[in-house]
Amino acid sequence: MISKFQKINNSIIKCSKCSRLVKFREKISKEKRKQYINENYWGKPITGFGDINAKILFVGLAPAAHGGTRTGRVFTGDKSSNFLYKCLHKTKISNQPNSDHIDDGLILKKAFITTALKCVPPGDKPLKKELDNCFNFFNQEINVLQNLKVIVALGKIAFDACVYFYKSNYSFSKKIKFGHSYIYHLPNNITLVGCYHPSPRNVNTGRINENKMIKLLKKIKKIAA
Repeated sequence: MISKFQKINNSIIKCSKCSRLVKFREKISKEKRKQYINENYWGKPITGFGDINAKILFVGLAPAAHGGTRTGRVFTGDKSSNFLYKCLHKTKISNQPNSDHIDDGLILKKAFITTALKCVPPGDKPLKKELDNCFNFFNQEINVLQNLKVIVALGKIAFDACVYFYKSNYSFSKKIKFGHSYIYHLPNNITLVGCYHPSPRNVNTGRINENKMIKLLKKIKKIAA
């Protein structure tokens, strides 16, 4: 019997609604980055990954061009994932400090990770209609995670997608803004936490570092306990 998550994932992988994103992901997969020239790129939309009994949901913007789009798994094989999983491992949310490829043995503990947009957008700048097209998938993923207690939005676009989810599903008019370590208690007993995206730019400029991320992750684990 096909599980609810399998059905969602099958729908995500088959999606071709956004012609701009389809063309871009296919272009990336054909041209490839020089260091990955001998690899076969996944080149399709990326599904969520992790523990279906998750208490914590991490939400990013979209798959990386030569990370998830190449490997077939969200936050895998790029610099953002290197930083994120180093921190997740130190806080015992993942079983290892690296996320290199889809068969590397990575396990998330009571956590799930996904993206608001399932395909990489040009310049990491999605159009509103593209986010709207993906919203149904994002909506389904959140609703299937029955034990969810905390949603961690990695970056402002992911944060806005989470807020949109609540405004679409609940009577929710509270005005909230994105900020690192900003915490909001939302309907259905879920806590939304803002977190700077672990992008190379944010890491290199010191906007986010290991100490800041680990401190926030420890706080998140206490909320989810």
